[in-house]
Amino acid sequence: MLDLKFVRENPDLVKQAIVNKNESADVDKILELDEKRRTVIGEVEKLKAHRNTVSEQIAVKKRNKEDASEDIAQMKEVGQKISELDKEFRSVKEALDYHMLRVPNMPDETVPVGADEESNVTIREWGEIPKYDFKPLPHWEIGHSLDLLELPAAAKITGSGFYVLKGPGARLQRALISLMLDTHTADGFTEIAPPFLANAESMIGTGQLPKLADDMYQLKDENYYLIPTGEVPVTNLHRDEILSEDKLPLYYTCYTPCFRREAGAAGKDTRGTLRVHQFDKVEMVKIVHPETSQEEHETLLKQAEKIIQMLKIPYRIQLLATGDLSFAAAKCYDIEIWAAGVEKFLEISSVSNFLDFQARRLNTRFRDKDKKTRFVHTLNGSGVALARLIPAILENYQTEYGSVVVPEALRPYMGGLAEITPRE
Repeated sequence: MLDLKFVRENPDLVKQAIVNKNESADVDKILELDEKRRTVIGEVEKLKAHRNTVSEQIAVKKRNKEDASEDIAQMKEVGQKISELDKEFRSVKEALDYHMLRVPNMPDETVPVGADEESNVTIREWGEIPKYDFKPLPHWEIGHSLDLLELPAAAKITGSGFYVLKGPGARLQRALISLMLDTHTADGFTEIAPPFLANAESMIGTGQLPKLADDMYQLKDENYYLIPTGEVPVTNLHRDEILSEDKLPLYYTCYTPCFRREAGAAGKDTRGTLRVHQFDKVEMVKIVHPETSQEEHETLLKQAEKIIQMLKIPYRIQLLATGDLSFAAAKCYDIEIWAAGVEKFLEISSVSNFLDFQARRLNTRFRDKDKKTRFVHTLNGSGVALARLIPAILENYQTEYGSVVVPEALRPYMGGLAEITPRE
């Protein structure tokens, strides 16, 4: 969340950021509650100071065998008043926290202002879009013909928005996960195998709740949610901790399945595996010193790009405009890869810098060389998601004979397999 002092001192700036991010939050209500909170605190402190003074007087009277009954009765009234004010404080703080949790992060000054994805800026492109002497097929047709993707079976098992990989398709996914984890750990990331369920506190800490409650899968009668991304459990590793400055930066990577209702995405990319409720992903998380987070953001982007370059898939980098920026992010790059069969760029990774927004929710801090505690900065990026990466591989590497060439970087993980051929 934002620093309350910052909101108090810059209400118009915060209001404009809320508008620019297409969010809604009541800044005036926050200011009203903050003023009430501070008033209550002031009254309580005065009463406690008065109680301390009178308590000393009572002690003196008792030592001198003087009557202190009137003072004692007065202090009972003061104690009752303090109790009432403490109850009022808790109520005000609860309301204040409610509204503060609904204020989005401030966009970085380098983020373009715009209402939606049409205002995103392409900052660079890599690779050439392949040309074919035949009409490329979409991945769902390739997957069926090669017997590696089952959509009807998944619908029968679970419902729409799920898929089954089989044979070389399942092996391809496993190979990609291994390639990505090996690459990231070689770059200094520590591999984590986290739980796939997280409690509400963890979801609040990274900004999924309350904003994205409708997109979450919650267990009935439980305080557990299926994770929407590996960012949630991994970033929460250091919740409520004070780290040593010399421990920073911390780099983590993990593989997890991810679960999302996609409540607001009806009718978008419904064919194949492009928009599903369960998908696999390798995630990268950085917990860093505030003075290095901008640089760490750029290197995190390059680390995600490295995977796609290894697979030799054309892509472009988009700097997201304010209206397309997530609730918690201050700045975000999207990596979009080309898929020949559907003839479009597909978002494959979001690489975000949250500054201290998540850290304040998580209460993750570090102690600097002056012994002062400060909030860390957190970043994450998909490294990368597979539900769109596999379609891009199938579509870009297809041949006119109906087979799919296995990218060279994956062949060691596929037992040397160089090509997936049609079933007879």
